[in-house]
Amino acid sequence: MFGDLFGDMEAKQAALKEKLAQLTVEEEVGDGAVRITANGNREITNVQLDRTKLDPEDLEQLEDLLLVGINRVLARAAETEAAETESLLKDMLPPGMGDMGNLFG
Repeated sequence: MFGDLFGDMEAKQAALKEKLAQLTVEEEVGDGAVRITANGNREITNVQLDRTKLDPEDLEQLEDLLLVGINRVLARAAETEAAETESLLKDMLPPGMGDMGNLFG
């Protein structure tokens, strides 16, 4: 009984990880100077710089924009991951038990 349950859980986790890899979130900072894309697995997948909005002599500005953008996009990716994980868990619960999030407060 539990072998099937855990095997099914592992398959669903693998499917969730694949689904998260396909989901993208994007953050733009510095009035569009830096655009960072990540997937739902919290992996940075792309960084775009708009040279017309950056001062090539001001590396500190670029570093700051990258830090802010990366932190924001990873936070959005974490929110996406949490929502997808919650959905998966609700789907795994028996009928009528899908709203157990309010069980303890």
